[in-house]
Amino acid sequence: MKQFYWSLMVPALALAASCSAPKEKQTSVSWQIIENTDSNYLHRVVVKGDLDFDRLGFNAFARKMHAVNPQDTIIEIVPGYYMISSPRLAQGGDSVVIDIVTRGSFSSRAYAPDGFHRIESDLSTTPVAYTRMPITERKQWKRPSGRDVMPYGPEVYDINEQIFASQTPCAYAAVPSFKSVKMTQGSSATPLKSRISIAPQSHAEGYTIEVRDDSVIVTAADQRVAQQALYSFQSQIESGSAQLPNAVITDYPDLPYRSLMLDISRNYQTPETMKRMVDYMAQYRLNTLHFHAVDDEAWRIEIKPLPELTEVGGRRGFTTDEHNYLAQIFCGDGNPQNLQGTSNGYFTRDEFIDFIKYAHNRGVDVIPEIESPGHARAAIKAMEKRYRESGDASYRLIHDGDTSEYTSAQAFHDNVMNPALPGPYKFMETVVDELKAMYDEAGVPLVAIHIGGDEVAHGAWNGSSVAQEFMKEHGLEDQTQLHGYFVEQIAQMLQQKGIPMSGWQEIGVGHTDEYNAKMAPNVHSVNVWQTIGRNGNVPQLAVEAGYNTVLSNVNHFYMDMKYNDHPEEMGLNWGGTVDEFKALHGIPARLCQAGKKAKGKVIGISGQLFAETMRSPEMMESFLFPKMLGLAERAWNVDSTYSDTEFNSIIAMREIPRYEREGRNFHLRQPGIKMADDGSIHMNSPYPDAQIRYTLDGSEPSAESALYSGPFDKAETEQVRARLYFKGKESLTSILFLTED
Repeated sequence: MKQFYWSLMVPALALAASCSAPKEKQTSVSWQIIENTDSNYLHRVVVKGDLDFDRLGFNAFARKMHAVNPQDTIIEIVPGYYMISSPRLAQGGDSVVIDIVTRGSFSSRAYAPDGFHRIESDLSTTPVAYTRMPITERKQWKRPSGRDVMPYGPEVYDINEQIFASQTPCAYAAVPSFKSVKMTQGSSATPLKSRISIAPQSHAEGYTIEVRDDSVIVTAADQRVAQQALYSFQSQIESGSAQLPNAVITDYPDLPYRSLMLDISRNYQTPETMKRMVDYMAQYRLNTLHFHAVDDEAWRIEIKPLPELTEVGGRRGFTTDEHNYLAQIFCGDGNPQNLQGTSNGYFTRDEFIDFIKYAHNRGVDVIPEIESPGHARAAIKAMEKRYRESGDASYRLIHDGDTSEYTSAQAFHDNVMNPALPGPYKFMETVVDELKAMYDEAGVPLVAIHIGGDEVAHGAWNGSSVAQEFMKEHGLEDQTQLHGYFVEQIAQMLQQKGIPMSGWQEIGVGHTDEYNAKMAPNVHSVNVWQTIGRNGNVPQLAVEAGYNTVLSNVNHFYMDMKYNDHPEEMGLNWGGTVDEFKALHGIPARLCQAGKKAKGKVIGISGQLFAETMRSPEMMESFLFPKMLGLAERAWNVDSTYSDTEFNSIIAMREIPRYEREGRNFHLRQPGIKMADDGSIHMNSPYPDAQIRYTLDGSEPSAESALYSGPFDKAETEQVRARLYFKGKESLTSILFLTED
């Protein structure tokens, strides 16, 4: 495999950099997007304070870029991690302005650089204060050709008009909604006394709830189902209600697999944070946590027999060779010892055991994902360290002399295990055995192990003589068949241990009928994320090949997609935008048009929160709430239930007030602005009782700006800007331009 190393233009940099405690120096960096062309964008880094160094590290999504000033050089350390080298930084003065041209489209603040830090002459790093300047001018997001994705005031106005929460939701309007609610006479005061009764039910996970005599009685076939039903009822319905009408509720889920995939590999989250996420899942009746703790960018679960996995893969920082830890990616300050933030850290063995027990006790099964054979860069780097220091080549995942050239979806060139070697199989079995031992010790069932299996870049093994010879010996004609061979071997190993296997769609789509006949009966589930463009039939193909299919569609259930195309919205948009209504409208019969063949084969729905843009637990909550409510409703009830207006009423009048009481972060929609035919300015909100604050001079609105109380004449203003204030949060700015550029 081709090794993607680089060299700095200074001597004696063969070893990884050491990182020291922050020095008593004050340096600050500010960033601003300047303008777009039709093929790239110009942005500016301003460095102030102590200017006695000549190199500045930072992170950004992997794209080609160059500095405008010929004195400045931008070096790619690894894809996504860059260094500015400039003598101007060491020349003193008040500030240095570094203008950068980056190829592609600037569509979101997610593409702003992050993780700035000084790189000192001794190769230690020093944190710097970082400020990202707001995106407020049209040239910062609009392209000269006219392409403009900003959701302007009139568009938002129309949406708000359609979804306005006009009616108070009924007492038992829950998410997910109950199958049947029959009101009885009288009412009961909360908090209700609770009781659980065990009795057979007609549906899997079915239960009944009876509210009467100031009590709630939950009846289910087993204790775990009853406890989860009671927890969800108490946290949603009983919370904030002084009285509840007496009623009998009958309920059951349409799908057995209701999942949220949470990624702590790209940006780490602690066990405490993840327990809180499990609580949220239980509130909305999601029963499976797809735990994405392993990827190219990190390894976050301690595996005792292979300590290098977390020694190398659990840390990131400034390094010239990645021998001892991975290069800084996404954020951080270049220091692999810094446990503040989301760059460094992992679950110890004891923490993971405690976590899966915690989740199981709340009705949530944890399925760990061990990415293979692609997305394996962290594991590859860790096993190379093991080989260098111990001479043990039995766990090597690559081999010397591999000249394969490829680029992965995340722009890496060295992230694929080689299935022709014995190392990947020994490695996977060791990891699986340790995971199984942890579940056994916890006394928790291991429902499945997810092996990833996705996004092996084209050409990954073309330059491997070992792989080419292996393919000839085994009669494998192409990379797809070599990939399939690896998946088959891992499936057999897992089957021998009594562990079902899950994977992304690549393990079950695009293979021969013979392969599918062998594999499908032993695969727990296949996550299918494509339903757009030329790949819109992928869910149908997975079902027809015989696989249990989990609809994980990017354009409905990727929680990390932006809520809308406002450039200040965090998140990505390669799969479009996803909000609570896109998730609500993810009807399985529309996403998988396999007809009767889908019955019993579409086993569930999964939402995905990949973490490239996550920098804190609060950001995770903002992406999940209220977006996750649409996911939960659709996973429990496969057909349309609430209208958009009804759904928004629950969010605005019940859920958001509860989030405020609990101190939970959430996303707020924007106000609408339009000019009526008579020239007057009108504004609206999707939530009752929200405040709209506005300006007429082009400045950004604040909590002290003018309060909208009704339509007004536009007078001589050229633009109107407004923000929504509701339950302790403020929205992004909506804009109405009254003149053209």
